[in-house]
Amino acid sequence: MSISSGLSGGQSDGPADVPALPINGVITCKAAVCWGLGEAVKVEEIEVDPPKSSEVRVKMLYASLCHTDLFYCFELSLPMFPKVPGHEGVGVVESIGENVKGLQEGDMVIPTYLGECGECENCRSPKTNVCLKHPIGFTGLMPDGTSRMSIKGQRLFHIFSCSTWSEYMVVDSNYLVKIDPRIPSSAASFLSCGFSTGYGAAWKDAKVEKGSTVAVLGLGAVGLGVLEGARRQGAGRIIGIDKNERRSEVGKAFGMTDFINPSESSNKSISELVIEMTGGLGVDYSFECTGVPSLINEALQATKVGKGMSMVLGIANVPTVDIGLMALLSGKTLKGCFFGGIKVQSDIPLIVDKCINKEIQLDELWTHEVKLEDMNKAFELFKQPDCVKVLIKI
Repeated sequence: MSISSGLSGGQSDGPADVPALPINGVITCKAAVCWGLGEAVKVEEIEVDPPKSSEVRVKMLYASLCHTDLFYCFELSLPMFPKVPGHEGVGVVESIGENVKGLQEGDMVIPTYLGECGECENCRSPKTNVCLKHPIGFTGLMPDGTSRMSIKGQRLFHIFSCSTWSEYMVVDSNYLVKIDPRIPSSAASFLSCGFSTGYGAAWKDAKVEKGSTVAVLGLGAVGLGVLEGARRQGAGRIIGIDKNERRSEVGKAFGMTDFINPSESSNKSISELVIEMTGGLGVDYSFECTGVPSLINEALQATKVGKGMSMVLGIANVPTVDIGLMALLSGKTLKGCFFGGIKVQSDIPLIVDKCINKEIQLDELWTHEVKLEDMNKAFELFKQPDCVKVLIKI
């Protein structure tokens, strides 16, 4: 890593500490670059500009691999290419723009793809976390329509608000959350998206009731987060559903009470298996966490007549899905949410506190670790049946 203007005497450029770098310096660093749809990423040197007035430059410590990153690299051509993927991660503030409030150099932060202004109609409502002032960005650029990253003079795009697969990144300050540095940085990386999405969906959005029954389709990081959230809400029975038999043991660590492997039943649908397991009633709440379009209807059909709720958390590359009309007419509810309904500035620190106090254990999520330069190995590990999350050491 290098800077366009030299360091003054006594300053260190060592990897262990946050370097005291001039704000007007352009940093040259390593990042994983994806050049086209379906192409392997290449770890290359890029240039990262200094932050503008409301922006923060972050030195990344860890990142992690999420299904959404794969989706944007291998299935969806938006935002444009070339891009530096990654939206899960943790780092420390390296420098800030002159109008940034509440953050200073050295703070530990995680990026989010939603903001929370605290003032708009949605932020003041307990019904939603989708901030109207700082919404989800799909352009791959900063809010002003420009980029702070480039490679050989060519503009680079990011995913949502950030690019965590880089040694340094610039993020609009409204999409960063300052966190308590007592949490292990490796664990903090998992809170940027997947686990928090699932945990929040059970806690904040569905508001799972004590003694209720819950079914979770897909036991990746999102699904495991749902299990943990449902357990902490006091659910009486939590059914995990996954074709990977190894997830049965992992699920138990997060509160799962029953497990269904649908591949073991060739003549029954998932909803039929759930209804059968619950004595013909179905569950109070179901959560679809896979992004498989056909499973959205299965999740809905698996809920109770008259009062069942199904939540859609998985992302899919389809504009519409088929839903059983009678399921809706019979009083079942189908609902979607972003980031599990979590208000990022208000709720993420609460989750961090629970992790610090050992009320939430994230150790079972972390199954593999690679260095940034071995990024393509992470994709291969992600395919392994024993893999839950791959941690990327920056």
